[in-house]
Order: sequence, then C-alpha cells, then structure tokens
Amino acid sequence: MEKRKFRLADVVLSVICVVFVAETAAPVASIGNSQYFWWLFMILAFLLPYGLISSELGTAFPGDGGLYDWIHTAWPDSRWGARASWYYWINFPLWMASLAVMCPELLGYVFGWQPGPVWSLVIQLAFIWIVTVVAFYPVCDSIVILNLSAAIKILLAVTVGVLGIVYVARNGFVNDMSAGTFLPSFDLDSLSYISVIIFNFLGFEVVCTYAGSMADPRRQIPQAIVTGGVVIAAIYLFSAFGIGAAVPTRDISVDSGLIDAVSLMTGRTGGVLVGIVALLFLVTLFGNMISWSMGVNSTAAYAAERGDMPAVFTRRRKDNDMPVGSALVSGIVASAVCLLGAAIQAVSPDSSLFWSFFALNLVMLLLSYMPVFPAFLALRRKYPQAERPFRVPGGPGMLRVLAYVPMVLIGLSILFTAVPLSTDRETLATILPITVGSVISVLLGELLIAVRRHHQPRSGG
Repeated sequence: MEKRKFRLADVVLSVICVVFVAETAAPVASIGNSQYFWWLFMILAFLLPYGLISSELGTAFPGDGGLYDWIHTAWPDSRWGARASWYYWINFPLWMASLAVMCPELLGYVFGWQPGPVWSLVIQLAFIWIVTVVAFYPVCDSIVILNLSAAIKILLAVTVGVLGIVYVARNGFVNDMSAGTFLPSFDLDSLSYISVIIFNFLGFEVVCTYAGSMADPRRQIPQAIVTGGVVIAAIYLFSAFGIGAAVPTRDISVDSGLIDAVSLMTGRTGGVLVGIVALLFLVTLFGNMISWSMGVNSTAAYAAERGDMPAVFTRRRKDNDMPVGSALVSGIVASAVCLLGAAIQAVSPDSSLFWSFFALNLVMLLLSYMPVFPAFLALRRKYPQAERPFRVPGGPGMLRVLAYVPMVLIGLSILFTAVPLSTDRETLATILPITVGSVISVLLGELLIAVRRHHQPRSGG
C-alpha cells in the first residue's frame, strides 16, 4: 500500500499545531497592553526573518535532521550541530513535564473534581506516556490528531477573542486602555516574558522533518510556513485581546489564564462551557506534544546516527523506522521531572511548577536556535550554487540584518529569562532554579557529546 502523503492543507494545519501554543497566551497577556507592541515588534523583527530563513534552508537542504542538518552542514567539524541537537531534544521532555503539570487542573474543570497529590501524579505520568507511545508511529498515522488539535486551537483562540468583544460591549474593559499603556514596558517582570513571544514563533523547521511525508516538499514547505505564519500571528493577537479585555493584568495566572478568562467573560467559575473549554485545551496539549515529538525525536535520532547524540537515540522500530530510543528517553526524563516536581510541591505547595519547568524548556529551546542564523549565512557562502527553490531576497547586508537581529533577540530573551538581574528575594526564588537547571542541562550535554565522540572519533571538534 502506498504511504499516505501530506496535502498542503495538512502541512499548514501541522504548522499551526506545532507553532501555535495556546498555553502561552496567559504568560504573555500578563505583560499588559504593551504585549501588543511586543507582538507586532516580534512579528517583524523575528517571525518574518526566521520564517524566510527556515523556508530557504528547509527547501535547499531538506532531510530528517531539521536544524541539526543545517548547522552540521555549515560546520561539519565543529560541535555546534551536536550542541544544537542536544538543546533541541532536552527541551522536549521539560516542556512535556510542564504541560503534564497542567493536566490535573484541566481535568478538574472537566469533571468538577480536584485530584489529590497521588492522582495528580498519576494523571501527569499518563499524559507523558500516551504522548510517548503515540510517537512510536509515523506522523501520517497521527494526522487526524494533528489536524483536530490545530482546528481546536483556532477555535479556542477565536472563542476567547469573541468573548472578549462581547464582554467589553457589556461591561467595558477591565484594564486601563489609555494610549500610554500600549507603550513598551521595560521592567524585568515584563521582559522575562518576551521570550515566551519568541517561543510562540518557533517550530517552523519541524515541518521540514515531515518532508518524506509530503507530496511536494519544495513547494509545500515555504507555502505552509508563509500561510501558517500569517494565520498564527492573527490568532495570537486576537486571543491576546480577549484575555486582556476581561482579566485584570495583575490577576492573570501563567498556567490557568485562558480558563480564567473564559470564566470571567461568562460569569461562571465552572459548568459545562468552562468544562468544554478545558477539555479542548487539554486536547491541544496532546496535539502540541505529538507534533513536536515527531520532529524532536527524528532530529535526535538523525544526530545520534552521525555520532553527535547518545547511542541509545539510534534505536528505531524495525517495522516503521520510527525513533523509539529518543522517544523512550524523553518519556523517562519527563517522568523523572514530574516526580521531582511532586516532591517540590509536597515541601513547597505554592511553587509554580508550570512556569519553572516551562521556562527551563524555553531557555534550552532558544539556545538550540542560536547557531541556525549564522549557519544560514555560512551555507550561502559555502554552497552558493546549491539549488534554492525558495531564496531569501536581499543583498549581503540585508541578509546579515535578517540573520543577526533574531539572534540578538534570542540572546536577550535568554538573559531576561534565566539570569537574575535583581537580587530581591522573589526574583532569586523564581529565576535561580531556571539558572541552575540551564547550567546543569548545558554541562550534561557537553559531557554526553564528549563521551559519544570519544567512543566514536570524528575529525575536528
């Protein structure tokens, strides 16, 4: 039987499923009205150049390795490809753990039942291993889940935006909407969430790892990135308006803000509607993890087969060639993180596990993208005659601007997220765990890369 191929609509919906992250709407909304400035600024300064560069690299250098392929091809004798693949992979189990932490509360809204610590942990582990097992099968086998998740994400965003308009028409805005509030805010609390906006625009390269499942990847990849990027930017801004219209900025929860917004806009803290929204939200979390697992696990296996990731990641299923080694390790690491979180919660019940785990995953993911932009410039110089079905327009000066501006923004985002720039007790309590976790993750990666290369010598390094 001929393997099913992605249609353009499937690819676009996969882009939306991968890139649009509904759970991040609340942290960004907590910035206040200046979020609109930052959204528009990041669309122009980050999303546009990143989308253009991903389109060129994904069509000129297609393959299952994604960003690892691009970096490794640019500098085959360096360790930057290995580092990027490690950062890219380790972010995933951390992110999976952060979303798993949200599941018990969401199920509580659905069933009107608040699970205790033991049941909460059981639910978290169930979420992790359902995602892990689904990753044992090709992405086309999960296309219904991906398309459904993308459709639900759009529905949720539109619903929140429409409810916001209705709420404003009846009650007015709950926040100050004077012109001055829309100016950019540069306080540390706001700047620490700017990284979340960039995170909301990452993931286009995952689509490139689906190339083998596409009918015409050289045409579909740039079309999907452009179309998906426009749709994603629009629904982000619309849903951001809905939350900002109904929820006082100071009261927005970083993990349950979307549900809070629906509750306030409908005047109900529970009931059928809130339960349905919570259930749909939960489905999108599964969709996010399943779509990302396909790209992350494939990239990790691809890098491992070239001696740049631990050998366990080379394990594939014999019947469908899926990277089960990286999937299993992701599930084990995510489970360990949730167990650690349960222990922390038992000692300190007020700890924000979602933000701690999510911020750590955020830092590691951002680190993996840092080499992509100089790699783009290096590949232009190294392979000037390579066929480029899509080519980023502009001369050398413009290309350097398009590459370095996103790189600088990523660097600043990491700084504001992972480095305590204030010595007050609250800042240190929030940021230091992220700093320590980031340092440990980086050092562990360096150790594993060194051990792997010692047992499988390569030229250079």
